[in-house]
Amino acid sequence: MNDKLTYQTEREVMFYDTDCGGVVHNLAYLRLIEECRTKLGNQLGMDYKTMSDKQQFAVVVRHEIDYVRPGVLGDSIVTYGWLSSVERASFWCDFEMRRASDNTLLVKAHQQLALVQMPQGRPIRIPAEWREKWLRGMNE
Repeated sequence: MNDKLTYQTEREVMFYDTDCGGVVHNLAYLRLIEECRTKLGNQLGMDYKTMSDKQQFAVVVRHEIDYVRPGVLGDSIVTYGWLSSVERASFWCDFEMRRASDNTLLVKAHQQLALVQMPQGRPIRIPAEWREKWLRGMNE
């Protein structure tokens, strides 16, 4: 996979990320995925400052998540994100979350995003230059 189409974050599980049993709750996983996807978007040329200026935003259309093993309080979780496919008006990103200490797979996620023009809330096509760059990167 092309490094330009991937991103990796790492963060320690804090008390507020867990339920009363010390297990990471689903909202915390979604927040970690959001963080990784935002930074991946910056790397792909979709920084939120520019998108905000243009009033064009990538919005989650579909989210699939598999909870494989539980993360717990004190774990350090590495989130790997990558661009997995590009369509005319949407794209897909995949994620894996692993415990840093032993590389155990905790979560797998698959997200579809669309580009939306605000304030109308209308889907728009992925800009041709983004699409070409992304597709080139996927084939490298």
